[in-house]
Amino acid sequence: MSPSPTIDVSSTTRIDHDEAMRITSVENDKFGRLLRALSPEQWSAPTECTRWDVRAMAAHLVGSAASQASPREFFRQRRSGQPICTELGSPFWWDGMNELQVRERATSTTEQLIAEWDTVSAMALKARTKMPRPIARLKLLKLPEPVGRQPLSYLFDIGFTRDVWAHRIDIAHAIDTEPDHDAAHDGRILADIVAEWASTHGEPFVLVVDGPAGGTYVQGAGGDE
Repeated sequence: MSPSPTIDVSSTTRIDHDEAMRITSVENDKFGRLLRALSPEQWSAPTECTRWDVRAMAAHLVGSAASQASPREFFRQRRSGQPICTELGSPFWWDGMNELQVRERATSTTEQLIAEWDTVSAMALKARTKMPRPIARLKLLKLPEPVGRQPLSYLFDIGFTRDVWAHRIDIAHAIDTEPDHDAAHDGRILADIVAEWASTHGEPFVLVVDGPAGGTYVQGAGGDE
């Protein structure tokens, strides 16, 4: 096995809108292929997200894609999810949306979830691609520190895609299989996440991530590993 590359985080170019849309297309395809490969038993496997099994996690991502495809649907979910936030005792509006997405698909078959994913993920990609840049730059997102206030592009460029990517890994772990990782796609997402994290604290570090999409990420000198 070849050694993992050493990556100076300061040299990492952050993912812009156009690259994010290309990455999203690949990630959507990877997630769709994972869903199609699941056995009936695997759909009910528990995940590291303790409230969700694999099926619920898939339902969340399908519902999330539906919200990205239509501003009207996004705000409907946002509004309808608010009472669920209260029920869950969560201060974060997205927790209510996520749970709403799962509940609204509680009676969907796995075949229906896959079919809806194929439809709404394509619609979401189209809508995100065409989002006017002045709207994308509006700093309307109030997120927890250290991320803080962010423009809509934080979610609609790469944030939602990171969510699919992370949950695809969650599902792979839940069914005890290796995630479909490659350096060009998964490594690029990981490098962007590390670069963002590094920018929030500015401290020196050495971060070693194993696997085909991994690497040794370095910021500054003398950092802890």
